[in-house]
Amino acid sequence: VRWRHPQRGIVPPAEFIPIAEETDLILEIGEWVLREACREAGSWDKSLHVAVNVSAIQFRRGDLQHLVQTVLQESGIAPAQLELEITEGLLIENVERTAAMLNALKKLGVRIALDDFGTGYSSLSYLQSFPLDRVKIDRSFVASLCRADRSLAIVRAVIGLAHGLGLPVLAEGVETNEQLRTLLRE
Repeated sequence: VRWRHPQRGIVPPAEFIPIAEETDLILEIGEWVLREACREAGSWDKSLHVAVNVSAIQFRRGDLQHLVQTVLQESGIAPAQLELEITEGLLIENVERTAAMLNALKKLGVRIALDDFGTGYSSLSYLQSFPLDRVKIDRSFVASLCRADRSLAIVRAVIGLAHGLGLPVLAEGVETNEQLRTLLRE
């Protein structure tokens, strides 16, 4: 999602999403994004998936399960075509409530991805305690992948850990052939 501002041009989400979360506008924005993403995905080949980031505010204050169920029915896409991306910060807020919500979403057939893994609290227990379908390596590790041995070590460890748990891994922000080759090799 990008905000097309008449004077400022394209405003990236890193600039406007925190403000939207502070003002609770994220509830309306998040619902619109989910509806539009699923509506668009409804015109795609059924083998393709759509991933949508979910804010912690949506998780806490909205009826996310009902919204997702309604949007899936309206759009006609299969639940397995939708992947909701959550961040680590969400997992520490109210573990029992979060686990219950994630399990309810999983019962709908929706997939859950842990976004930006390794940049927040990174408790390995999250990978065991929550019903996740994918782990996403943050772009900050990918950006320095071919310049820093530590980034490679972290990426290698996350890939090994996720695969050991039977979870697929997605790397964000791959921009060079060298990054792609390194990731494919790992």
